[in-house]
Amino acid sequence: MNQPTLGAFIVSNYYNRPIISWGLVNAAQLDDEDRFPNAGIMSAGQRSLGVAIRAILAEFGWNQFVYAYFTEEDAEKCVTMRNDLQQVVSYFGDIVLAYSIQVTDISNDGMISALKKIQSRGRIIVTCMKDGIGLRRKWVLAAEEAGMIGDDYVYIFSDIKSKGYYVPLLGGGERPAWIPSSGSDENDTRALKAFKKSIFVCDMMGQGSIAANYTVFGEEVIARMKEAPYFCTEDCEGKNYTVAATYSGQLHDAVYAYGTSLDRMFKAGQMANYRNASAFMRYFPQSFVGMSGNVNINDKGTRNPTLFLLSLDESGNNTLRATIYVENMSATYSPLYTDEGVMWSSRKGNVRPNDVPLCGFTGTGCPKSFVEEYLVWVIVAVVVLSLAIIAAGLGIYFSIKARREEINRQNQLWQIPFIHLHQINSKQKSKEHSVRSLQSGTSTMSSRTTVSFKTETRNFLFFSLQREADYEPVVAKKHAYRPRLDDERCAFMRTLRTLDHDNLNRFIGLCLDGPQMLSVWRFCSRGSMADVILKATIQMDNFFIYSLIKDIVQGLVFLHGSIVGCHGMLTSKCCLIDDRWQVKISNYGLKDIRSPEMYEKKDLLWSAPELLRAEDIKGTKEGDVYSLGIICAELITRKSVFNMEDRKEDPEEIIYLLKKGGMKSPRPDLDYDHTIEINPALLHLIRDCFTERPSERPSIDTVRSQLRGMNSSRNDNLMDHVFNMLESYASSLEEEVSERTKELVEEKKKSDVLLYRMLPKTVADKLKLGQTVEPETFEQVTIFFSDVVQFTTLASKCTPLQVVNLLNDLYTIFDGIIEKHDVYKVETIGDGYLCVSGLPHRNGNEHVRQIALMSLAFLSSLEFFRIPHLPSERINLRIGMNCGSVVAGVVGLTMPRFCLFGDAVNTASRMESNGKPGKIHLSAEANRLLTETVGGFATESRGEVIIKGKGVMETFWLLGPNHAIRPMSSRKPVVKPKKIEELHRQETLKSDELLSD
Repeated sequence: MNQPTLGAFIVSNYYNRPIISWGLVNAAQLDDEDRFPNAGIMSAGQRSLGVAIRAILAEFGWNQFVYAYFTEEDAEKCVTMRNDLQQVVSYFGDIVLAYSIQVTDISNDGMISALKKIQSRGRIIVTCMKDGIGLRRKWVLAAEEAGMIGDDYVYIFSDIKSKGYYVPLLGGGERPAWIPSSGSDENDTRALKAFKKSIFVCDMMGQGSIAANYTVFGEEVIARMKEAPYFCTEDCEGKNYTVAATYSGQLHDAVYAYGTSLDRMFKAGQMANYRNASAFMRYFPQSFVGMSGNVNINDKGTRNPTLFLLSLDESGNNTLRATIYVENMSATYSPLYTDEGVMWSSRKGNVRPNDVPLCGFTGTGCPKSFVEEYLVWVIVAVVVLSLAIIAAGLGIYFSIKARREEINRQNQLWQIPFIHLHQINSKQKSKEHSVRSLQSGTSTMSSRTTVSFKTETRNFLFFSLQREADYEPVVAKKHAYRPRLDDERCAFMRTLRTLDHDNLNRFIGLCLDGPQMLSVWRFCSRGSMADVILKATIQMDNFFIYSLIKDIVQGLVFLHGSIVGCHGMLTSKCCLIDDRWQVKISNYGLKDIRSPEMYEKKDLLWSAPELLRAEDIKGTKEGDVYSLGIICAELITRKSVFNMEDRKEDPEEIIYLLKKGGMKSPRPDLDYDHTIEINPALLHLIRDCFTERPSERPSIDTVRSQLRGMNSSRNDNLMDHVFNMLESYASSLEEEVSERTKELVEEKKKSDVLLYRMLPKTVADKLKLGQTVEPETFEQVTIFFSDVVQFTTLASKCTPLQVVNLLNDLYTIFDGIIEKHDVYKVETIGDGYLCVSGLPHRNGNEHVRQIALMSLAFLSSLEFFRIPHLPSERINLRIGMNCGSVVAGVVGLTMPRFCLFGDAVNTASRMESNGKPGKIHLSAEANRLLTETVGGFATESRGEVIIKGKGVMETFWLLGPNHAIRPMSSRKPVVKPKKIEELHRQETLKSDELLSD
């Protein structure tokens, strides 16, 4: 039912239509909220069954178990359960699925054979099978015959569609599972005794704990089938139509939930959206009592099922022992017994079995007592040489103790505590820059990569390993399984850690106490050979390629002659390159903890065809030679494995063709760049390496000897060769760097010209150096404000472009006047003009003189200014001046401005706004400094004026220098500037000249 339901879910999700599943639908795929966000599920899934089983194992303190499943009649169910069960135990990580076996031979001998395999791997056996053909009875009888129905064995039967130890019969009624469908026989008593050694997890076929109500409901279903609208009378007679369908209660609850949602939508006025799944699910009921028990719906729209734990009591009755309420990946185990001993009443002492026997699965794990081991010698020692034997005994004791301490010490070397693996922050600290800095810098990237730049991948993590006071960069490979580390495996790990060769990446150890088991290896800064090939960061010639191949071969020669035997999964990703361009083979020696699920299809493109057919991930020496040929092809062609970027086939298709074999079995093309001189003998050797038959491939020693013959005249070191290449490359770059540096200097000059026009030079220089420009207080400055009189009226007679040209012409004249005075132009806002003197360079009291002279020059320049498109119009200014204290600083990050703050600025603005056309309005402070402190200027009191925000103030008019004062009717400009056209032309030429410099 899973595949049809999955198809229906896909269609309903595509069209956004409501869908509610019920019955024997249990695939975990249907519970994928991201894939099916608007679906309702009324049945318990296999994952829920897996979560319940895990809760039972945790409740009884069982840390490992075996899963045995049958695919007879219903292959999909048990395979799905296996995957879901593996996912659940991997999610929690506290319980290990030690062994999984598919029982394909359902004969008595076949089952006994499967049980014998289980015997050496576990005592808690979870089973999945369809009982329509009496498999459970055959299974327990086979276990009894195999001697595996003892007090230390527990069989956990699991099934969604089941009522425990009683099998429903067609037409109603039930029969015990220990009685075959053909009738009682002589083995019924044996089967019942064996079943008492088991427990059962099921959903009671959706009937839960309301069996009485369900019976009445079933009778009503049968009765109503004969009424409208079905009128099933004659066709619904007979044995098959006396009992309602198994999951009719769930169908009732699904229809009830659908009707409840519609009712809620109707009351909410949302019936127009009743076919909209997203709107529909917002009104989906969360809980109610249905015909299949208490219905609790989670926020995914999936029912949180309640599963039941059953066992047989001493009389063989189906007894409910506990309920397990499952919600997502958590389960609540609720026992219905007060004494756990009733669960194990068929066992000696009513004691719960252990998941691992005291003496191990084979019975050989119990240590011998000292008396048993040394009884004869003790007797002889007492009689003959008591003192000598005591001395020998002490010697043996200390020798064993020292050996054990040494073993423990060596074990600690390869067992890496997780707290010693430090995560590295990939965000590198850059040089500190001011947020206002306009300075730019350059950076370079090396072909080497530090571990801090590496990020977590699907199979690898990157750490810094703490070794006393030092830290070593390492790479950690993830592993899905956590095997038990017995003495043999620990001894192998100790040996593996001691393997040392120039072309092997050093194995550091295993991390066993982290969230996931990790194998830790030394980090190589230049990455894998696959990275070097794809990035093409360095040009490879024939000697470069030969050296890399030679390193791989040398590493394989050592590996094949060591305790490891072979690599098994050799790829260009496993061939790492250190900072000396030396190849080091990694990820070797851990064949028994490899997980097929951790490898993508693309990772298998290096595997030999015979290994792909056998699904062998442990590998052979011949398989390593085949993988070597594939890697050599990558090096020569400078392309990825099988040149996947340019092929039409995907990795699965290529693997299929490799498994199929034959004349058309694919192999990498050796189409290399002919500018590189490749020895033809090397091409022949590569083709020999990936031949179809393993027996026809050369051994790794043969490959090494043939490689030596191809390059007998050269013994250069690859690092020296790389240095020579880099030296040649560096010399060619030197001239280019010099040219670029000149261009950079020229561009910098241009940018400085523009910058000095935007900000004071001292301020701009600080920002360029990355220094923070702190706000500064200036005790005495003079602020200037001007405004074009009736500018709004004038602008209404112009187009926007004419207004821009008008202001540009006018301000060009003003900018030229400013350059002749010690004045800094702060900003222009429309027709407003703001200047200041006395900052950022302090000039004593000279600031008031400079502003006064500049103001007079501004008014004088207007005599010669004409508007080209309005020749009859004249420009007039209203000017205000004030002296006082201000605070100046850089404001903003984008387009930073040098701004002024203080009451003196506001007063200057009020002087301008309360002034008169063609006159310079002074505050009392500005008049005092100008006439009493500086002198040389004539002013005239305007009298007391009401100033907004200031009250009544006495203000003054600036008349001009003392020597230039004439009657107002005959007054001439003090400064007569050049004609406007000439001044504008000079300013333009000056700006262009600065930019060109």
